[in-house]
Amino acid sequence: MGSSYRVCCCFTRSFWTAELQPPDDVKELFEKYAGGAAAYMTAEQLRHFLAAEQVATTDDPPEKIVENVLKQRHHIAKFTRNTLSLDDFFHYLFSIDLNPPFQSEVHQDMTAPLSHYFIFTGHNSYLTGNQLSSDSSDIPIIAALKRGVRVIELDLWPDSSKDEIQVVHGRTLTAPVDVMTCLKSIKEYAFFSSDYPVIITLEDHLTPKLQDKAKEMITQTFDGMLYYPESDNLKEFPSPEELKRRILISTKPPKEFLEAEDPLRGKDTDHERPLQHLKFLLQNDSHEDEQDIVDPIDYDDCGDISQHFEPLTYKRLIAIHQRKKSKLEDALEIDPEKVCRVSFSEQKLEKAATSHGKDLVRFTQKNILRIYPKGTRFNSSNYNPFISWMHGAQMVAFNMQGYGRSLWQMHGMFRGNGGCGYVKKPDFLMDKNHVFDPRAQLPVKTTLKVKVYMGDGWRMDFKKTHFDKYSPPDFYTKVGIAGVPADETMHMTRVKDDQWIPIWNEEFSFPLTLPELALLKIQVYEHDNDKKDDFGGQTCLPVSELKLGTRAIPLYSYKGEIFKSVKLLMRFQFV
Repeated sequence: MGSSYRVCCCFTRSFWTAELQPPDDVKELFEKYAGGAAAYMTAEQLRHFLAAEQVATTDDPPEKIVENVLKQRHHIAKFTRNTLSLDDFFHYLFSIDLNPPFQSEVHQDMTAPLSHYFIFTGHNSYLTGNQLSSDSSDIPIIAALKRGVRVIELDLWPDSSKDEIQVVHGRTLTAPVDVMTCLKSIKEYAFFSSDYPVIITLEDHLTPKLQDKAKEMITQTFDGMLYYPESDNLKEFPSPEELKRRILISTKPPKEFLEAEDPLRGKDTDHERPLQHLKFLLQNDSHEDEQDIVDPIDYDDCGDISQHFEPLTYKRLIAIHQRKKSKLEDALEIDPEKVCRVSFSEQKLEKAATSHGKDLVRFTQKNILRIYPKGTRFNSSNYNPFISWMHGAQMVAFNMQGYGRSLWQMHGMFRGNGGCGYVKKPDFLMDKNHVFDPRAQLPVKTTLKVKVYMGDGWRMDFKKTHFDKYSPPDFYTKVGIAGVPADETMHMTRVKDDQWIPIWNEEFSFPLTLPELALLKIQVYEHDNDKKDDFGGQTCLPVSELKLGTRAIPLYSYKGEIFKSVKLLMRFQFV
């Protein structure tokens, strides 16, 4: 516990480690299915155990499981026996490879429109650190794609010469990165972790001339990978299955296209400027006011600009059109003839949720809603994603280079469905006849019972003095639910003093109103009397994806990287 009184008296026994032993429940299971006092469990007996206790059928026949366990444990290619001892059985249960807590393959229906899925989404994907002064780079883009992120955001701005395009967080001290560097890295790593589509959201601050340049760069880089919509306005989004290994562009259509489509849009006062000021901007690329570079074309009586800059061609790149509306009611209007994307800040969503909760759910049944962090999150922190998810928002944009509990939850959500970056929204969010009311009080639908047996692996992954200088660590586990407010809770085991292999054997119950949106939070800490408790690992698991029975749970670092050896043995049941 970091207590000073131990320094002298415990030095000689300081790092003694107990032998890894199966807990009593595992011994009882072995005896139950191996037949009393039998020394070994046959493959057929293992089959009965899997069906009854793990509530599972497996693609691998039990004979194959037995063979894999024996190879892993004994490192011998050929065996005279094809049965499991108690220690073999324990090894199987405590093996992340052989007995994981959730499916590792894509198993959900991937043929529904994109709007039916939560999509793993990044915010300012090019920033290496904070939002004000960090460098821009393709390195965080590559890291995000390797982790399974499917939506990459690029902010496009003219450089100081106004002749080239750079990726940079505008009006900050962040350093830019070349746009081609980012595009080439997206192409190279887009399908590193998943074959399902990558969407590039462009925050476009370009002149029509540079939009045309961006179009050339994008089409040349992605060539046959780029998805072009069949028509200017999609009535419904295609499915992830249809879009496998394709790149989609999402941004605002050029202003002149919007006005040619609807002459009344010229009366929209969001960006109006005097006509002579606009003509000056078009003639003078060296104008210094960055604000004037944003959406520079607001009128269609400036001459036939499209003949010079081909804005309609740029428009053809846009697979997911972003709708820009200042009034909430207008932003959430549902057009039966076309689908769109709308972006809200986290504060705007919270405000909309209090007055238009069901409208948000209804809008997201067909259209895409993207939520992004408020501007004051300078340190690249993140927000509670559940407010977005319970209103159906598909793109909950996170600063992937940040750390902390919100990001752990985001990682947890997208461990679902084989980690492919697309998780099917629960049916209740897609019911058009009975639109879900996020503010309604709901009854408990099920109760999840979680038993925390034991943990191991810290002795392999950490230095002996990492937690305490003179004695073994004092671990405890926190187990809880992240989800809708009614389901949020956290419990804690007892502290196990001086044990590298802590055994808790404690059970907790979690009543759930919306298990479809719940994540099981698991965190391990090492208790210290005189300073902040040390972090020992964490994970978040989608409750709806949990494999029942006794399972091995891998733990992750604070930054979300998987530990090589650290794991827990736990049991999951629904009652």
